[in-house]
Amino acid sequence: MRRRQQPPLAKRHGLDPARIRMPEDGTWRTVREFLVATEQRIAPERLDAMLVAGDIVDMDGPIAPDAPFVPGEAVWFHRDLPSETVVPFNISIVYRDDALLVIDKPHFLPTIPRGGHILQTALVRLRRELDLPQLVPAHRLDRVTAGLVLFVIEPTLRGAYQTLFQDRKVRKEYEAIASYDPTLTLPTVVRSRIVTQKGDFTAREVAGEPNAHTTVELVEHRNGLGRYRLTPSTGRTHQLRLHMNSLGVPILGDDLYPTATDRAVDDFTAPLQLLASAIEFTDPVSKTTRRFETELSLERWASSTH
Repeated sequence: MRRRQQPPLAKRHGLDPARIRMPEDGTWRTVREFLVATEQRIAPERLDAMLVAGDIVDMDGPIAPDAPFVPGEAVWFHRDLPSETVVPFNISIVYRDDALLVIDKPHFLPTIPRGGHILQTALVRLRRELDLPQLVPAHRLDRVTAGLVLFVIEPTLRGAYQTLFQDRKVRKEYEAIASYDPTLTLPTVVRSRIVTQKGDFTAREVAGEPNAHTTVELVEHRNGLGRYRLTPSTGRTHQLRLHMNSLGVPILGDDLYPTATDRAVDDFTAPLQLLASAIEFTDPVSKTTRRFETELSLERWASSTH
């Protein structure tokens, strides 16, 4: 197996630099010409400033503004960060040892950098706050969902724990708050075919062979609300939200199902009432059963006593 080339630039804000490989069949005269043509997110004048400052490097160090294009070679640089709204909630640590870190992610905080969310993500915050630059997530949790996320501290064990989630060998339990419907027969297993389209924020259920399965149980109900336990055996995009909506009891605070809304990115009110409440698996290293449970609770259930 080919060993991954180590970046010649250190992490910044807990993030690796971008690596841009020059194609073998390129005809550009200089690295600058290549980057202007291929890096549409960076204005030419910004590229010029980065070159002059020595912020674009190859394995030998900063490259000159007129550095020649070399087919097959690579350059590294740190991208400018987007302007982000601070997510004003803390990350709590549920468990930590030399290999693993289990946290309770708050609502509205993405797990990993994506799009306009970079510094305000669980991964970057944890790398910086805990001084763990090699930390990686074993799986992901939607930005609007709160609860348990497992990260791997020890780099040599990344594959072992990530494979558990990829191979669906982790039992996941979620808690959701939705309307109580006495006509629903629960528990039940919801099965459907869920598809997504590139560039679309929503998923949808279509006819065809089911590829998503969720067990839905009613734990208790009061004052017109139900507290539900959701146990998925698959992990399709927005699966739990779609399945609860298909039962006629959409999860409270859902901005996509049944109807999409235009919630502002800095609106932290009325979070989705969905919580990753437990994960359980056979540890690939110790071979013992491990179970972690959330220390969070959903606010709509707590307030339903009044």
